[in-house]
Amino acid sequence: MTTSTPTDLTQCTAIQLQGLYRSGAASPVDTAQALLARIEKVNPQINAFTLVDEEVAIACAKASETKWHAHRQSGDRSTDLGALEGVPVSIKDLILTRGWPTLRGSRTIDPKQAWDVDAPVTARLREAGALLFAKTTTPEFGCKAETNSPATGFTRNPWNLQKTPGGSSGGTAAAVAAGLGPLGVGTDGAGSVRIPASFCGNFGLKPSFGRVPAYPLSPFGSVAHLGPHSMSVADAALMMNVMKQPDARDWTSLPVDTTDYLQGLDKGIRGLRIAYSPTLGFAKNIHPEVAAAVDQAVKVLVDLGAQVEHIDPGFEDPLEITTGLWFLGALTVWNGMTAEQQALTDPDFKAQALLGQHYSALDIQHLNLKRGALGSYMRQFMQKYDVLVTPSVAIPAFDVRSPGQQSMTPESMLGWTPFSYPFNLTQQPAASIPCGLTQAGLPIGLQFVGRMFDDAMVLRVAKAYESVCPIPRPQI
Repeated sequence: MTTSTPTDLTQCTAIQLQGLYRSGAASPVDTAQALLARIEKVNPQINAFTLVDEEVAIACAKASETKWHAHRQSGDRSTDLGALEGVPVSIKDLILTRGWPTLRGSRTIDPKQAWDVDAPVTARLREAGALLFAKTTTPEFGCKAETNSPATGFTRNPWNLQKTPGGSSGGTAAAVAAGLGPLGVGTDGAGSVRIPASFCGNFGLKPSFGRVPAYPLSPFGSVAHLGPHSMSVADAALMMNVMKQPDARDWTSLPVDTTDYLQGLDKGIRGLRIAYSPTLGFAKNIHPEVAAAVDQAVKVLVDLGAQVEHIDPGFEDPLEITTGLWFLGALTVWNGMTAEQQALTDPDFKAQALLGQHYSALDIQHLNLKRGALGSYMRQFMQKYDVLVTPSVAIPAFDVRSPGQQSMTPESMLGWTPFSYPFNLTQQPAASIPCGLTQAGLPIGLQFVGRMFDDAMVLRVAKAYESVCPIPRPQI
């Protein structure tokens, strides 16, 4: 299925923008100017950014425009173009970005210090010619699956301003959905890419752990992944080609990956083996419209030629493992603060940290052993299947709410998103793509979970689905 290129540059995918640059029909400067004008109009409604650097955006766009002009003049023989040359990309405010403060959604971090280091993903994007223009909002230290904090207030969902965009990459997802840049980098420690992708109607990928290097490593440990948010599956594949490069600063980063994630993206799914589990065997209180939309999406996969088997993987709800490890991470950050800093924190983050005090060293060891058993179990289960399909989140987006509005328990924190956190524990690649709207007009997400290290297969299956069920756009 082919679609025409939108006339509004802010509604173009990254690949569409590159086509316009290649033909000379538009330039990176045109895109930057259109983007900044739309940010001025739309961002006050959704509050997706902690920082927008107009001066840097225009300067980078002019430099990219010069490169694209030279490329056209040379008859496409120039090799100076980066893989993301002139394409706008926003960075979540948990990720170091040279020249800009990284405040992690917190009032405890002093913005007046040297910010002279790029995280690996930021460095790779910069080297690829991406137009870095903004930092996106996050709850404090990425501590929850909705995006609010005492530092930045509420971020809102472009589909309905009364609803949350999810979190913790809520600013990234809201920006991409609202046409405030086609690409964004998020992080995912228990669903923080896939939850907001589901709520905001984007494509979001949590790659295999270590595929996208991190520095410094998250205080929440080896459940935390970095991944792309995008307007299309192909855009995410384009980003992965850039983000996947190893970095010596991350001792967990995987070896060199020679995969071109754009190659084979359109091979289709005929004959692929797909496991479909609508509840994972333990999920409860799934919204009926979510269940119906996901079931209909699986029928689309069958129509595309996939061999679908209805089967639950057969593991118990690992919520206690996820939240136990998470609360310990929060406690680690909390214990590094002064009393004055602790007084400035989000009450939800404080509650998590205090819950972390209840775990002994033996408790931690038992959690990690249970996690290892789950990872081993799923490696074996996935030997029979190319992907596992589930809902992305059990419910559509809920109303925005203030920090501290609910008591902090494992169930209140993540009980409504039972399909996301298991695959942070197992470290498998997983993606969310929209599969419909509720009667109230809110997006519903479909999740594809792949075999460890088979990120390309997750993208391929998602692209096949997208080819017949295009990603919708909100009217904002």
